[in-house]
Amino acid sequence: MKHFLLAGLLLFMLGCAVSGERVSLQPLPENGQVLPYAELLTRVRHQATAANEAFYLDHWGELEDMAKGIDQTARFLAKAQEVPAKNKDILTEVTGDLSKGAQKLKEAAAAKNEKDTRDALQEINFKVRLLRTKIGDQPKE
Repeated sequence: MKHFLLAGLLLFMLGCAVSGERVSLQPLPENGQVLPYAELLTRVRHQATAANEAFYLDHWGELEDMAKGIDQTARFLAKAQEVPAKNKDILTEVTGDLSKGAQKLKEAAAAKNEKDTRDALQEINFKVRLLRTKIGDQPKE
């Protein structure tokens, strides 16, 4: 009987772990703390992916929140520590463009404008791709 209870508990816990619910990212502290580039890049990639998912599901309010988060992360990325040498030259321009894209996304989501939302998401994903840290050439614009 004990084994059945343990097995049932284990299955329940596994079911909760793969329920498909996303873990929400906490806002970054606005206290001037400088964070590592790789951590912020991973964060903005997750935010862009979550924004695409929210758009797919027509979760417009969530999409507006994701746009605010992307903008905040872009501002932190501009001041990040441990920036790879190959990204230092483009960091200011790309994070500025990322912030502009996030603002466009926020406005498009508020208006529930599918075309402008799609365009903003495309721009955001391209800018995030430019910031990647893997070895290889950067994509051309």
